[in-house]
Amino acid sequence: MLLACIVAVTSLFATETTAGRNDKHAARTDKDVVAKTYSIQTPRVRHRCFPGKLRGVLSHIARAVGRRPLVTSGHRSNGRRGSYHRKCLAADIRVPGVSVNRILAAARSAPAIGGLGTYCNGIVHVDVGPKRRWHHCGGGLARLTTRARPASR
Repeated sequence: MLLACIVAVTSLFATETTAGRNDKHAARTDKDVVAKTYSIQTPRVRHRCFPGKLRGVLSHIARAVGRRPLVTSGHRSNGRRGSYHRKCLAADIRVPGVSVNRILAAARSAPAIGGLGTYCNGIVHVDVGPKRRWHHCGGGLARLTTRARPASR
């Protein structure tokens, strides 16, 4: 019982101290922006670190195709070295009911688009790194379709 009282008082104190900084309002606004821009496939998708540029790309795609993209993968700490997912600068998406070609056309016209890739399963990769394009199917190496190769890091 004493522990419950301590937890309640501590959370009340924490709420009062953050209210002065508008952190609660900022978090609510962040959720509102996400809800209008894109949705996530599962609660495990790490997306809160997306920078404004990447959110802008996702928002542009949403406006262009008339539906919110579904983010299937965002930030991940594993994966290949130099991956923009590891830097939270990339998202793998699909837009249910919209063709991959229409998603690609929308993404190509996004102002901050960098990498744009497709996979055989219908997933589209978008990132805000350097401009490059690819299509990856199967277990082999991805086929880059532009002269610019991603920098090794």
